[in-house]
Amino acid sequence: MINSVRGTKDILPVEVPIWNFVERTLGQVSRLYGFGEIRTPIMERTEVFLRSLGEETDIVNKEMYTFLDKGGDSITLRPEMTASVVRSILQNNLLFGNNVLRLWYIGPLFRYERPQKGRLRQFHQYGAELIGSIEPEADVEILLLANSLIQNLGILNYSLQINSIGNSYSRKKYKDILVRFLVEHRNYLSLESKERLERNPLRILDSKDEKDQEILLRAPNILEYLDGRSLEHFDYVQKLLKENSIDFVINPRLVRGLDYYSHTVFEFQSEILGAQDAFGGGGRYDELFQQFGSKEIPAIGFALGIERIILILEQLNKFKQKSEPLVFVAYTNPTYINEVISIAENLRKHKIPSIFDIQRKSLKAQLKEANKQNATFTLIVGDEEIAKRQATLRNMGNSSQTSIPFENLVEYLNSANVNLALGNNK
Repeated sequence: MINSVRGTKDILPVEVPIWNFVERTLGQVSRLYGFGEIRTPIMERTEVFLRSLGEETDIVNKEMYTFLDKGGDSITLRPEMTASVVRSILQNNLLFGNNVLRLWYIGPLFRYERPQKGRLRQFHQYGAELIGSIEPEADVEILLLANSLIQNLGILNYSLQINSIGNSYSRKKYKDILVRFLVEHRNYLSLESKERLERNPLRILDSKDEKDQEILLRAPNILEYLDGRSLEHFDYVQKLLKENSIDFVINPRLVRGLDYYSHTVFEFQSEILGAQDAFGGGGRYDELFQQFGSKEIPAIGFALGIERIILILEQLNKFKQKSEPLVFVAYTNPTYINEVISIAENLRKHKIPSIFDIQRKSLKAQLKEANKQNATFTLIVGDEEIAKRQATLRNMGNSSQTSIPFENLVEYLNSANVNLALGNNK
């Protein structure tokens, strides 16, 4: 047997309804906030991510799926989406005539890391980007969108953690002070943090290692090293969040994992997920466009992990799968197949899902199959039904039967107590 690649997962028919619910909700709420959908390729030139993520990040060093194509170009399966969106904005000149862009997306991403619950090598994210405003109002708007998305999905008990990592000047000043502190405690750091000390010391603040966390309790606080403009920006974000009843916790150790972030960063956490409690996050990235050769364009965005959201919904038992109403068209003689197909196709044209036997089973076996398929009704077409141009309609819930003229089937089914029309089954 050939199995799926490690770290990938089939999404089976029984699981698809909850995925549909999540994706549908995310799209509906995004449109309410005036965001338009964008779809970028799942693979990019490797340079897109080397420029944006930083060559010293874990993603670039350890996790990217990169290969040479037949033309000799270095290609990478996208490990995150913001860089792809920025590339698309610049390539397609989307900012021409637009002071502000509001974009959302959803799709698969790829990172080579140890597979675990809610974190696969092929995983899925929703994301939104708000491009064009340097003001703190944009930060709050993106947080209002994120908050609304999460609550519309039915997740009410979660924590919004926020921080500011300031502008590049503030970060450099703080980074120097943090490194001096960490060097003094180097012998007590985890192996991973020792490696990060050389490459990306701010990521040590994100460490989940218990010994690292004990040391970090005494580490310098980044908020104490922000310049005046960075502090003013962060203070106003907090003010607007409070005035709009958005609960948050200031977490000075929150830095996020990518080099392109600046000023406001944030993360959504749920205790339901255990130690790996983050199911979404993002921040401002005012300097990212410059790394693509553009002028500085202010921007802020975030992403939500679809697999982790589904884990939360399943634990909360928030999503109840409903069986799709279904009509099974059964027949007593294979010579009636043209009539059966005609009936089924007419029902389908009126958005009533229908199937029929394609294996020439006996009527008894067809009725068993109808039960197996959880059909709401079974239409039986036999000698008498053909002669009278009436189908026998069996309610599979209570086994009651009635005769309905072929031409009245759609009208009857749409007026039945159970709504069979898919348009009314949402």
